[in-house]
Amino acid sequence: MQSAAFSPLSPSVTFRKSRRSHKLIPSSGSSSGSRSDPIRLSVSSRTDRIPPDAVSGLSASALPRRSWFSSPVSSSFSPVSGPRPWSGVHNFGTDRESDRFEVRAAPVLEVSGEGEQSGSLSRTLELGLLFGLWYIFNIYFNIYNKQVLKVFHYPTNATLVQLAVGSVLVLFMWTFNLHKRPKVSGAQLLAILPLAVVHILGNFFTNMSLGKVSVSFTHTIKAMEPFFSVILSAMFLGEMPTPWVVGSLVPIVGGVALASMTETSFNWAGFWSAMASNLTNQSRNVLSKKVMANKEDSMDNITLFSIITVMSFFLLFPVTYFTEGFKYAPSFLQSAAESGINVKQLLTRSLLAALCFHAYQQVSYMILQRVSPVTHSVGNCVKRVVVIVSSVIFFKTAVLFINSLGTGIALAGVFLYSRVKRIKPKQKAA
Repeated sequence: MQSAAFSPLSPSVTFRKSRRSHKLIPSSGSSSGSRSDPIRLSVSSRTDRIPPDAVSGLSASALPRRSWFSSPVSSSFSPVSGPRPWSGVHNFGTDRESDRFEVRAAPVLEVSGEGEQSGSLSRTLELGLLFGLWYIFNIYFNIYNKQVLKVFHYPTNATLVQLAVGSVLVLFMWTFNLHKRPKVSGAQLLAILPLAVVHILGNFFTNMSLGKVSVSFTHTIKAMEPFFSVILSAMFLGEMPTPWVVGSLVPIVGGVALASMTETSFNWAGFWSAMASNLTNQSRNVLSKKVMANKEDSMDNITLFSIITVMSFFLLFPVTYFTEGFKYAPSFLQSAAESGINVKQLLTRSLLAALCFHAYQQVSYMILQRVSPVTHSVGNCVKRVVVIVSSVIFFKTAVLFINSLGTGIALAGVFLYSRVKRIKPKQKAA
């Protein structure tokens, strides 16, 4: 608000208050015969009137000069020389024309509005960039991973390398404060342990499926994740599905069944490993909800994923040693290279697949912090479509019409599932 400058007045002048209006009238302590017209200060109806008590403490030296309107003034009071004309106050018109001044904040509001629009645009661009990175990292992970597993038939070793690279990235992030390093208690680690176990199993079964069947078929089967999510949530969280949710599962199951019947690369090992991946990944999500439900021990999604990644590596390391052994030795790599790609390409693509694996999951959690779970679910559905189409084009996979129809029905069911979950709270409130 603009401040009125009382520069012509001496700081020693006191004012008495009028009960009817906020008038500033010089006190008659020095001369009873002198009189002056009152100076009325008011603001527009959109602001509050200036309290009289707030004006009494103003001084000429403390206030900047501003131009303001006053009623006609014929004389003034000076504590030194008595009545004399006011200096610096001009007659701008009648009392009706100049009995109020306005403090206009329109320029500030316009700047604020422009700032909000600019901030909204930047957030939209940032979110669009994250979705783009999420899709790109996922596409390249599946392509590089398929190329490696096609000739390197050791899914446990491949999973271990992916978790090892992810653990290095997590430690790098914590070391350079790219994300706050968590302080985790023993009780929290014990609660996270089951999450790490199912995280290992989910990635292991995904890699096994990618090594057995085509990328498009693996992701068609993984479209059944909502089916397992509904069952596990009802069993362990007590979240009973609505009829709309149950109805949306029908096209998912039917589409996957239709695609499986006509899949040219179908084999049972690839099919059941993809199904097991659905079960373990959704078990991880359900267990994560139970861990995050404890407000005292809860942590953000990125921190939880980072801890799960590091724990999973240390858990899988001895398992890999006693089951497959470490197959990234020169002899095993050379035998794998005879199937189509050389050792350097095999190592490079294994590393790139591991980097993309951690990157797409990290970006996925970053998106989840910015949007609702329903929006994230829709984005995940679109991501699966993009991955399937990209893999079919890249690997030139033979796709029958019935097969593509089944895949389309399953993905449409996933989209429908994500939409009906949005109306679920409205039905509860009613």
